Amino acid sequence: MNNLSPLTAQFVAHFGEMGSRWGINRTVGQIYALIFVSEKPLNADEIADALEFSRSNVSIGLKELQSWRLVKLKHNTGDRKEYFEAPQDVWEIFKSLAEERRRREIDPTLSMLRAALLETPANNADTYAQGRMKQMHELIELSSTWFDDVQRLSPETLARLMRMGSSVKTVLDMTDKLKVVGRKKATGE
Repeated sequence: MNNLSPLTAQFVAHFGEMGSRWGINRTVGQIYALIFVSEKPLNADEIADALEFSRSNVSIGLKELQSWRLVKLKHNTGDRKEYFEAPQDVWEIFKSLAEERRRREIDPTLSMLRAALLETPANNADTYAQGRMKQMHELIELSSTWFDDVQRLSPETLARLMRMGSSVKTVLDMTDKLKVVGRKKATGE
């Protein structure tokens, strides 16, 4: 990787490897990593030179990153080149990734499950399979509703919620205990 500091080169290489595990092209992962850590917006030629990629691979990668809303297009006055930068807010990046994953992976699965649940089972095996699909559909719907609620939280509130970790379980356990005490009082136990 041409002219990258060891720190940046290590991050870019790692992000490329992780990208391939997340289902994106290694090249796209490396392009994103470079843009993410860059102090200034980069044009395609700068990216190609820094990563030693062909200009066409960079163009394809940038289109993919734009479709995921992970890079923003920027123009500089008097310069005809297009420049790319990552959103500065990491929560915005997280939300974009989560929304795209949902749109590409979860929504099609929900559609397929809804259609399958409308089918009339042909035999006992289909009835059983449909019951299992219903369970999956309910879980995905529940998690999608939760995701929608989380998406509406401010970054500060979301960070606080995430920092709470397992203490959320303690609060829920306490709520359950209070409900039991309330029921006992209401029934005179």
